[in-house]
Amino acid sequence: MATRQNSTNGKPKSPRIQVVLPELICEQLTILAANESRTVSNMAKVLIQEGIKNYFEKEGRALIPENNLNTDQFRNELEKQSIRRLKRAPQRIKYYRKSD
Repeated sequence: MATRQNSTNGKPKSPRIQVVLPELICEQLTILAANESRTVSNMAKVLIQEGIKNYFEKEGRALIPENNLNTDQFRNELEKQSIRRLKRAPQRIKYYRKSD
C-alpha cells in the first residue's frame, strides 16, 4: 500500500512507494533519465505510467472508467479556450469586523 504524507501546509502529498531494483535496471533507468533531462524518480514514474497504459490497451479495457474525468483531456480543453481580458482592474475586497 502506498503511503501518503502531509506537507507543512497540511495538504496531502502524492502517494509514495518504495521499489527495490537490480543494479542493471537502476543503471539503465539513470541513463534514460539523463537522456531526457529528468530525475530518476520522474523517469520511473513516466515508465510506470506507459507500462500501465500499454497493459490496459493490450487487455482491451479502459484505463479509467468512462464516468471519471480524464485529467489530460480536461487540461487540453482548458488550454484550447481563448484568453479573455478583464474589463477593469479587480476591485479590492473589504472585510469588516463584527462590532459588538
